[in-house]
Amino acid sequence: MSQFKEHFSKTGSLSATIQGLIVSTVLITASVASIISGPLSDRISRTRTISLGGIVYAAGSAISCSSNTLAQLFVGRAVAGAGEGLFLSAITVYAVEIAPTSARGRLGSMVQLLNTIGIASGYFICYGTVHIPSSLSWRFPFGMQAVVSVVLAIGAPMLPHSPRWLIHVGRHAEAQIAWAKLGVVSADAHKTNENLRRDDAAKSNWWQEAKQLWKSGIRLRTALGVFLMGMQQASGIDGVLYYAPVLFSQAGLSETTASFIASGISGIIIVVCTCFVQFYADKWGRRSSMVRGGAVIGTAMILIGTIYASHASDKPAGRWAIVVLIYVFVVGYATSWAIVTRIICSEIQPMRTRAAATSLGQCANWVVNWTVAFTTPLFLARSASGPYFLFGSCSLLTTVVCLAFQPETRGASLEDVDKAFAELPWRILVAFGSKKTLIMTPAQRTTC
Repeated sequence: MSQFKEHFSKTGSLSATIQGLIVSTVLITASVASIISGPLSDRISRTRTISLGGIVYAAGSAISCSSNTLAQLFVGRAVAGAGEGLFLSAITVYAVEIAPTSARGRLGSMVQLLNTIGIASGYFICYGTVHIPSSLSWRFPFGMQAVVSVVLAIGAPMLPHSPRWLIHVGRHAEAQIAWAKLGVVSADAHKTNENLRRDDAAKSNWWQEAKQLWKSGIRLRTALGVFLMGMQQASGIDGVLYYAPVLFSQAGLSETTASFIASGISGIIIVVCTCFVQFYADKWGRRSSMVRGGAVIGTAMILIGTIYASHASDKPAGRWAIVVLIYVFVVGYATSWAIVTRIICSEIQPMRTRAAATSLGQCANWVVNWTVAFTTPLFLARSASGPYFLFGSCSLLTTVVCLAFQPETRGASLEDVDKAFAELPWRILVAFGSKKTLIMTPAQRTTC
């Protein structure tokens, strides 16, 4: 916004470094706070951690809203990031834990749907306020963030506690009441309670809980979850969302209003796609969604990079091809990685390490998110094609990792996911190949 630039810069423009810092400051503190979120939610509950995060985020948004200097704006963004780091991990764990097995994917996609509605709303709110000639144009969006955060902080404690958390802390009678409030049938609740009692570990301090993440049988799941959460951002999605106006302007839509409209359309597409996935989240496999989605978004990014590198973007057809491919990327991401990555990171862990592992994965997500947010404008200033080749390569690498190391967990209860990790996909493929070789005749082996 020109009003924002004029308020914080005497020259009326902000350097790529300042722009990247303004966007990414929130992510630095979020990554630190997300590490604390898991152990904290194990102690004070998921809902109270969400509420605490909402209070902190509201305070940060209020500071940003009242900013008169860049220093104050950075402080506000940093405080808001700490709040976001607290509540986002707790929300993910809470949503996974309260869902019955048959609806876990659908409930997880509902959380993502609300996120995307917020993103799309942000685009159009900014599009509406950009025409206000005063600083209200950029203060109003920050003020709205503060109001919404207060609503979250007040509403979260009114939700029932996670029954799995209640059992984990020994409050079994309250867990039964919570299951009833959530509408989970008694048979499913009883089975879950029994499995959780077998899985429950002795109370330990934070350091002991952290070491649990890297014990035999758990370390691969932790590494996989952290890798997937990091690569979700390395796909370039936040480079597209944060800097959509810049990307569309680079592709030929130079007017501010056209750029904001194009960004808003991206947000609407994400909302529509997420609504569509609601009906299939528990029918499509987690592994197949990661593999198909990775292939689509990786290929789209590589093609965009190729268009820029070959200078085909100098022609109108090339520029519009880039716009179309960005939308292909957005659709591919919204129907796959956006939905299942956080669900996978949380559901593959046993109860005793779920919150801590989800927090660690979210921390990796924030760190990569910050790197992308800070470096994207600098990278684009030096190379139009480089960022797209990098994002595409990361997505395709993740696809290969999912093929080799990610078992299918759709339809398995949270307490039965151990069975899915008993034999990894790459070992199954190797065993199948060895078996096929053994049953071949000598003549067939000679031919091979």
